[in-house]
Amino acid sequence: MSDNIDIYTPQSGKSLELPLSEERVAAGFPSPADDYATLKLDLNRELIKNPASTFYARVSGVSMIDEGINDGDLLVIDKSLEAHDGCLAVCYIDGEFTLKRFERHSGYGLLVPANKDYRPIKVTEENDFIIWGIVTYIIKKV
Repeated sequence: MSDNIDIYTPQSGKSLELPLSEERVAAGFPSPADDYATLKLDLNRELIKNPASTFYARVSGVSMIDEGINDGDLLVIDKSLEAHDGCLAVCYIDGEFTLKRFERHSGYGLLVPANKDYRPIKVTEENDFIIWGIVTYIIKKV
């Protein structure tokens, strides 16, 4: 039916501040001033707005590949956010987690993949279904 998703809890108690360049990244040569960057960036503060309701999940599968979401990508998921039409959601349906675009229709929901080899999943009252959380960031290895 869908791809598997492994869910992890972030370690938000520790701060890890990394240097942040004051310059935007150009597709050319870096500025020598970047060697003296004084700004710091903490990815926990940047990526996690609601620590008690935020989780990470690693994508397993290719059902969202046409949106650039690949096997092994890391998702930042906030369970406190309200689902809206077109949101990228981690859903629990009939005993499995899946990552899809959520569409709200009259009388049913639709979980839409981004790969022509996968079919949308119609969600009705007969399904055991919840929108588990909303994806806020996708972290990719390049």
